[in-house]
Amino acid sequence: MTGVPSRAGDPALPAWRDGAAKRAILDFVARVTTVGHPDFVAPADRVAVFDNDGTLWAEHPLPVQARFVLDRIHALAPRNPQWKHQQPFKAVLEGDVAGIMSAGMDDLAKLVMATHAGMTTDEFAALVRDWIATARDPRFGRLHTDLVYRPMLDVLALLRANGFRTFIVSGGGIEFMRTFSEEVYGIPPEQVIGTSIVTRYVVRDGAPQLLREAELHFFDDKEGKPVAINAHIGRRPIAAFGNSDGDFAMLEWVTSRPGSSFGLLVHHDDAGREFAYDRDAGLARLSRGLDEGPGRGWTIASVKHDWEVVFPD
Repeated sequence: MTGVPSRAGDPALPAWRDGAAKRAILDFVARVTTVGHPDFVAPADRVAVFDNDGTLWAEHPLPVQARFVLDRIHALAPRNPQWKHQQPFKAVLEGDVAGIMSAGMDDLAKLVMATHAGMTTDEFAALVRDWIATARDPRFGRLHTDLVYRPMLDVLALLRANGFRTFIVSGGGIEFMRTFSEEVYGIPPEQVIGTSIVTRYVVRDGAPQLLREAELHFFDDKEGKPVAINAHIGRRPIAAFGNSDGDFAMLEWVTSRPGSSFGLLVHHDDAGREFAYDRDAGLARLSRGLDEGPGRGWTIASVKHDWEVVFPD
């Protein structure tokens, strides 16, 4: 599933309602792609970065990768009977969502390592592909890959049609997202940046493999995002899109570049069609961005007021 068809008479951003947010996006793209305009940016420098969870697809009340972790704990539990008495595994097996969400980073890391490490990269990718092909969101009853935001697919399509390269820069696992990013977003795996664990080259029975180990390599969130962008892309983007304070540093860095730039935060304020959450949302908290974003020239896009539709039909 790539791209979004345009409606007759509304060729650009068809899933967006007419308003300040839509106009800001279209104006920025027009300025940086018009030869002779003072804000013109050469195609080589037209780089746009997007957070994934909550920016490109639904993340509330649990990110999709967290649901994968929980399902894998249940699947692996018969081989690990001690988990019935050990936290945080005990909370998962008992369905104690509050206990899971209140767990510290060390406990959450235990869950991730127990489900993401000790296998090759190919084995892990196969697990993710099998899971994401059938796993459904509990509220909407739809595949997670169906719960991408159609308005953001519009933005991706618009930017690429105007010579931009689009990248994912997310706190989610890099190898988790790479299994579906091209099919779902049209973003190839080499343009996905995310959190990674240590991977080691090994030769087993004469076959070279990459083995995933139970050790964090890089956490791609908050201040880590600009660092990762610089390391992976080597160019400072001119546009950044996020939805939480975890994206603040990324937008701050991108929009402080010399020359024209653009920053947008998706504000989830539509409990009817999706979810409403911001300042009290824990990992997905959006507070500083709401307070400081407008003064920094960032666009705050309201799901309720700016999006004509939320998910593809």
